[in-house]
Amino acid sequence: MQYSIKKMEQLVREDANLSKELKQIMKDHELEKNFALKALYHSAVKDGGKYQKDYQEL
Repeated sequence: MQYSIKKMEQLVREDANLSKELKQIMKDHELEKNFALKALYHSAVKDGGKYQKDYQEL
């Protein structure tokens, strides 16, 4: 599965929990949005993550 910034942005817009997680990652680690999105992808989507099916459906 390939990382796509557009898919991640859409997934975050559609899910309030992911939006909160993204904001928390940005705050805790002082990351820019693009880097935080990639971190969120690796923690919540990739390799059987909680949101993998939703991501693949986009």
